[in-house]
This record gives sequence, structure tokens and C-alpha cells, in this order.
Amino acid sequence: MNLPPAETHEVTNQVPPLDGANLYRIDLPLRQWLRRFDAGWADARLDAYGALAGGPLMAAGFLANENRPVLRTHDRYGHRIDVVDFHPAYHELMRTAIEYGIPSLPWTAPQPGAQVARAALMYLHNQAEAGSSCPLTMTYASVPALRLQPDLAERWLPKILATAYDPRNLPMEQKAGVTIGMAMTEKQGGTDVRANSTRAFPVGAGGPGQPYELVGHKWFCSAPMCDAFLTLAQTDKGLSCFLLPRHRPDGTRNQFYIQRLKNKLGNWANASSEVEYRGALAWMVGEDGRGVPTIIEMVASTRFDCMIGSSSLMRQALTQALHHCTYRHVGGRALIEQPLMRNVLADLALESEAALALTLRMGRAQDNRHDEREDKFARLVTAIGKYWICKRAPEMIAEASECLGGSGYVEETILPRLYREAPVNSIWEGSGNVQCLDVLRALSKEAGVLDALFDVLGDGHGDARLKLHIERLRTALRDPDDIQYRARQLTEDVAVALQAGLLLEAGNSAVSDAFITSRLEGHGRVYGTLPKGLDIQALLSRSAPSLG
Repeated sequence: MNLPPAETHEVTNQVPPLDGANLYRIDLPLRQWLRRFDAGWADARLDAYGALAGGPLMAAGFLANENRPVLRTHDRYGHRIDVVDFHPAYHELMRTAIEYGIPSLPWTAPQPGAQVARAALMYLHNQAEAGSSCPLTMTYASVPALRLQPDLAERWLPKILATAYDPRNLPMEQKAGVTIGMAMTEKQGGTDVRANSTRAFPVGAGGPGQPYELVGHKWFCSAPMCDAFLTLAQTDKGLSCFLLPRHRPDGTRNQFYIQRLKNKLGNWANASSEVEYRGALAWMVGEDGRGVPTIIEMVASTRFDCMIGSSSLMRQALTQALHHCTYRHVGGRALIEQPLMRNVLADLALESEAALALTLRMGRAQDNRHDEREDKFARLVTAIGKYWICKRAPEMIAEASECLGGSGYVEETILPRLYREAPVNSIWEGSGNVQCLDVLRALSKEAGVLDALFDVLGDGHGDARLKLHIERLRTALRDPDDIQYRARQLTEDVAVALQAGLLLEAGNSAVSDAFITSRLEGHGRVYGTLPKGLDIQALLSRSAPSLG
């Protein structure tokens, strides 16, 4: 009996793997913007990390998401332990990032471009796996807040800034390096942290740097296996900031209880939890009753990382779409050669580069906080960039997924993970409305911020279209009627003006002209509606990944 051959067909017209690509080398916009913002000295470090991010860390990212963290509240003898177990791939991601200085670089080696270089490292890391970026961000962002309390900073900062990763559940004194988390949100308050009900009771005299016992709950506590947490609680003088370690000075576990892990839309590799404090020992950071101004030092840095995170997700989605369309053929031609797909891809490339430009410009402002204008610029753009870039990411990633057709909707590709991840950056650390109202607050109530904005915007950098947009923006900001109702539109207009100005300053006319034409002249409401007459080939060549 003759059986038919087992193979039903020959597999053709499939895209070669992108596995192992150096994410730094294939990203010309990143390399150019780094040099523009004084971080060219970090080229070798970023090149090495780009190879890791596109290779072993990318593989680790898939494993860490397929094997989610697991909470163990008790050991086999019935003792309460509150430990979260992670897959080894997660620890590989954390260890590599910390060894390369992602949480520490700007603080341990301050120099021109240090914040920009660190942002680029995070930009590469986040493309491989975004969940692990949460504890990395919080550890990095804890430094400015802790420096407000020198006695605590002296004890903790050497371990926070160490390039050693130690995931063991041990007291800080027994570890070479530690990570820091944050816990602010409560059930009844959400964004309104002043409604928090957690109470702090002084152990002795009380006051800055002194121990307290905290009783209460936190509805969201990310990365609960961190070694300590910056948190908020009420004293007799009001809401105050505290550093709460997982262990007490005598080495026993603190009264910090993980109630459950959140079952989230995305961000699967990172454990987010609900916790309770049952007399947990913590030390006051900053002034009594001034918890929000104290912890806002941390929040400003975490919001910056939301910009980095969303920009990096967009870049990885763009990379996947460009790579697929370069090799996939339809009707005898590669997709990237077909006019409508070229329009879509070029539009996505514009969005990605504009997000990157504003993000790294924010990094330069962080590097120059000693300059009054740059400090005020950073104060404003933290909220503007957090709002705009994070809002653009989900729509952009969805469009990039569509470029792959059905393949972009299955878990073997990274695109579903990128899409699930995208909303969290807009929600975390203050949602869209919070950011827009913060923009209005900064512009109207903080001296010099409005002037700093228009100093940066100037007269449109020689472009009549941008100049007109800026004049309209100036008029809109002067009009107090219904200004809160218009806050999103105003924030968007400022963001697009800043992005257009940056692209013009960089001197690539193909990029700046396409961005201004499409974003300021009202062409289309979805990606792929770029008007005729733009240099589409230049846009695609600039952003297309190369395996060379």
C-alpha cells in the first residue's frame, strides 16, 4: 500500500527570525539623538547592551512572561513568609540591568549626558522585557527622595547604587545590593493620596529620620520583593513619607504582609500586589506632614521612565513591523515596496522618532537641573511627555501589529505582549487627566515655567507652520475660560510643538517636514494617512532594522 507523503506543502514566503539582532546597531535614530544630547561617550556600553537586549535578554523576556511570579504566603510548616518566587529568567534580566548601571549610572557617574545614556539603556532593556523595568525604575527614582534624609541616605544609598543584584530575602546589611519599591495607592483614595488612611505612630520622639510603626494597607505595591519601600502614612501633622524595609534591624521580618498578587492585563513578569502594614517599622523621610512633596521627587523620575517605557515599546513594535514587511511578499512584491504599506510604516516611524526625541530631550533637562530654565522645563515636560507619549503608544503598537496580519496577534511574536504592556505607562504614576491638570498647575502657578516653555519653542525654528501653531497655543493658554475642560487638547498641542521643534533643530528635513505636515496640518486621524510629496523612502531607510 502506497501512502501519500506526510508533507502537505513547502513553506515559503516566511520572514527570517530577527532573533539576536543588536537593538542598538539597528536603531539609527537612537544613536543620532544620543550624540545630539551629549551621550556619545556611552556608545560602547550601549552597543554591548543592544546585543544583550536583542539576544539573551529577549529570550529571557519570553520566559519571564510565560512563567509568572508566584506568591507563597506560608512555608510548609505554616509559618507566614510572604515570598514571591520568580523564574530564573526574571533574575537574569534584573542582574544584567543592574550590572550595567540602569538604576545607578547618573548618580554614580554624573557627567554631561549621563541621564540620557541611562535612558537609552532602559530604552533597550524595556524592548526585551518591560515588567522588570518597574523595580529598576523605582530603585533609580528613590535616590533623589532619600537624599532629602541624609542619615538614611548614608545607610541605604551605597547598597542602592551598587551594581550587584541579590534577590535573596535577607536584611539589607547582609546584601551587596538592594532594590527599592514604592507603595502609595490605597483602596479609598487612588490618585487622591491625601485620602490615605494608613497611620504612622512614632516609636520614640518622632520626626525626620526617626522610626515609626505603620498600620494600614496599600492597594497597589509593585515589586513586593524589593528590600524596602517608599510609602505614605498619616501622622498628627499630616501625610508623611517613610522608608519601610522588609526586615527590622534585628534581622526579623517586618510586619509587611502580601495579601495577593494582582491579575493584570499585562506586565506579567512583574509582581504587583496588595499589602498590609500591621505595625511595620519604617523611618520618616523628609519633613513631618510633607509626604507628597517628598515622594514627588521619586514620582518625577518614575514619570520620566514612563516616557522611556512607552517610547521603547513603540520602537520595538516598529522594528517588528519593518522587519516583517521587508521580507513578506504579497502579489509578487515585498510589503515594504507597496505604496499604502509604505505610508503606514513611514507614519509609524515618525511617531517612534518623535517620542524618542522628546524623551531624550527630557533626559538632557534632567542632566541640567542646575540650570533654572532647564529645571523648569523638566518640571513641565515630565507631565507633558508622560501624557502624550504614553497615550500614543497603544494605538501605534496596534497599527504595527496589523502590519503582520494574523501573525501579529499570536503570542509567538512579541507584539501581543507589547500591546498589553502599553496602557500601564499611561495609568501608573498618575493617569492622563492627572498629567494634564499638572501641566495647567505648572504653567499657571509656578513662576517661570510658562516663560521657559516659550523660550524653548521660540518662533518655530524658522518654520512658518510651527510658528503659527505656537502663536495659537500662546493665545489658548492665556484664555482662562474652561481651561480644565480643554486641558488635554492644550497638552497635546504643547507636546506636538515640542516634538516638531526638536525634529527641526536636528536638521533632518525629511523627518521634520513629514512630522509637521502630518501633525500640524490636520492630515488623517489614523496612521497611514501621510500626504503626498513627502520623502517616504528617507523615513523608511532611517528606521528600518538591519541584521548587518
